[in-house]
Amino acid sequence: MVAASSPSPALSGRRALVTGGGRGIGLAVARALTQAGVEVTVLGRTAASLDKAVSSGAAAHAIVADVTDALALEAAIRAVEAAGPLDILVNNAGHAETAPIRKMDRALFDRMIALNLTSVFDGIRLALPGMLARGQGRIVSIASTAGLTGYPYVSAYCAAKHGVVGLTRALAREVATSGVTINCVCPGFTETDLVAGSIDTIVAKTGRTAEAALADLTKSMPIGRLIKPEEVASAVLWLVSDAAAAVTGLALPVAGGEI
Repeated sequence: MVAASSPSPALSGRRALVTGGGRGIGLAVARALTQAGVEVTVLGRTAASLDKAVSSGAAAHAIVADVTDALALEAAIRAVEAAGPLDILVNNAGHAETAPIRKMDRALFDRMIALNLTSVFDGIRLALPGMLARGQGRIVSIASTAGLTGYPYVSAYCAAKHGVVGLTRALAREVATSGVTINCVCPGFTETDLVAGSIDTIVAKTGRTAEAALADLTKSMPIGRLIKPEEVASAVLWLVSDAAAAVTGLALPVAGGEI
């Protein structure tokens, strides 16, 4: 799949909110949606990256907010809806912290659940009523292969991403006849700041080179390389399109054959 380079008649005029839209996968998703004719609002905590997304043409609007603040997230969604219906919600904001279980405290676990799972629940909870009232809508959450398998030292992150997959599957069945689809995409190791941070951590803790750390991350991926953010965005673009109207409850791996 390749991200659209010109507006799609089927998507033109629709509105989308992309959380964590200032960089990485979120930015790639915002850009792909914008190129397809969608009016995109990006949301995140860092004004500079959001402003750059808008100035570069990847998005039309930006809102500075923390998705773990339910009231701030609600205000952001209502602000988008004030301009017109919110047709597409992409729950992308997320982060991983590493620690072996014997050194993990409750605070780290709670942070991972709040950011990677509770914020997804809140986004869906707040956006879904308007979509149900109109009988149409698309919700896509960016989960991870960590939601389909387990990785050592990121057990809290894995627990949260498994939760996203379960939430997606359950809610998709709950609203299956409504015209609203709810899906998630499960990227493997992707060229993002998150993976760059993982490589830095491996280097710092083991003394290995960055090249060796990268090889270790990609050895489980048959394609032998990291996933590109644009490849994840292409999957999202398909899921929000009319072509995927019968696709709901899907946890779609974009992982180079790893899963």
